[in-house]
Amino acid sequence: MTARLKLKVVPGASRTELSGWLGDMLKVRVSAPPEKGKANGAVEALLARTLGVSKNAVSITAGKGAQQKIVEIQGLSLQEVTAKLAAQGL
Repeated sequence: MTARLKLKVVPGASRTELSGWLGDMLKVRVSAPPEKGKANGAVEALLARTLGVSKNAVSITAGKGAQQKIVEIQGLSLQEVTAKLAAQGL
């Protein structure tokens, strides 16, 4: 089972955090700069840590060079992902 999420990523932010929902997109702020995949790696690590899965289970599948991205989370359904995010106050 695989869940797919739409993200809006803000690289170079003062803090690394999940900021909340913008419609059907999850806003993610990362302090890493948008160079050489550093911000993408930070996004994947933050989501893996928040959802309690390994970093290898989270991968950006579209939008690697853009602010809007699609990420896939292996091993969780979309319902499980949204429940875990809701438990974090999102």
